[in-house]
Amino acid sequence: MVKVVICGGSGYAGSELLRILALHPGVEVTAVTSEQSAGKYVTDLFPHLFRYKGLRYGHLERQVLLDKGDVFFTALPHSASQETVDYFYKNGKKVIDFSADYRLKDPEDYRQWYGVQHRYQDTLKDAVYGLPEIYREKIRGASVIANPGCYPTSIILALYPAIAHGIVVPETIVADSKSGVSGAGRKSEVGYSFCEVNQGFRAYGIGNHRHTPEIEQELSAIARQSLPNSLPKSLKITFTPHLLPINRGILSTVYADLGTQYADMPGDTKLDDIVALYKETFRKEPFVDVMEKGGYPDVKNVRGTNYCQIGIGIGRTGKLIAVAAIDNLVKGAAGQAVQNMNILYGFDETTALDSLAVNP
Repeated sequence: MVKVVICGGSGYAGSELLRILALHPGVEVTAVTSEQSAGKYVTDLFPHLFRYKGLRYGHLERQVLLDKGDVFFTALPHSASQETVDYFYKNGKKVIDFSADYRLKDPEDYRQWYGVQHRYQDTLKDAVYGLPEIYREKIRGASVIANPGCYPTSIILALYPAIAHGIVVPETIVADSKSGVSGAGRKSEVGYSFCEVNQGFRAYGIGNHRHTPEIEQELSAIARQSLPNSLPKSLKITFTPHLLPINRGILSTVYADLGTQYADMPGDTKLDDIVALYKETFRKEPFVDVMEKGGYPDVKNVRGTNYCQIGIGIGRTGKLIAVAAIDNLVKGAAGQAVQNMNILYGFDETTALDSLAVNP
């Protein structure tokens, strides 16, 4: 049995991680921490996690926890993960980090977007970006995995085949994304209360959302492989997130100009070709479902699952339109973290994750 320690298990991502791991036959959760809820039982905060009766939250005492786990999930606030990840990694443990602290490869980008210095750049260099559909082989041999953000997961998967195969002009990308309220975390803020969110729908973080450099970093890496001589050093996109009055789910609609090879191709032939290419790219991926031509995803159809559903269209102006739906707490957080753990330890990748959405 793989021993699991969860550092920061009282938020939505942490509770979702506990829910998923309760179904995993190859792991044992040996400890879970929360500074605010230390001493309380997991079921005091989350009665639905009744399989964990008797498990208490403790303080994040790294030296005490060291011998309790083989793999450490760190679901801590941005900047708070830096030292904890470095400590467990330097002591020979596997770490899967939910924060942004090890996602951005350039420490200067991290400082600019998160307002703090990265103090553990040697560990940062060893971290692997944990998107299995692109980095599976690197994940297999990693010790530090930077679990991707929720918006980036949906946008990168929506665009990966299109950029990798030169279908679109990368410099023209516009990403319009909507997320449920759980994406803001489990906290008491007026802006996320029921009366403020219910029957509302608003954009936020326009031009400066912190997931922007992560999306640009990964799309740039894909583009450099397929178009090594025709791109600037860093690809820039237009990204606007919105807050939906629902509990969970992300829907990202991404637009980009088609490349010249598609300019004179008839519309139906063009779309058939692109859908087929998407299907072939993700053919072996257990958690990516490319829909048939004319089909588009709905967040309710991936709720509670680790799936990403993708639909493809072409607009009147000839732009590619790729629509992706994920559950922000599962494929966008805890589920993807477990998928990464499964890869690390040689479990079947779908273990504890192969469930379908509940509907209605």
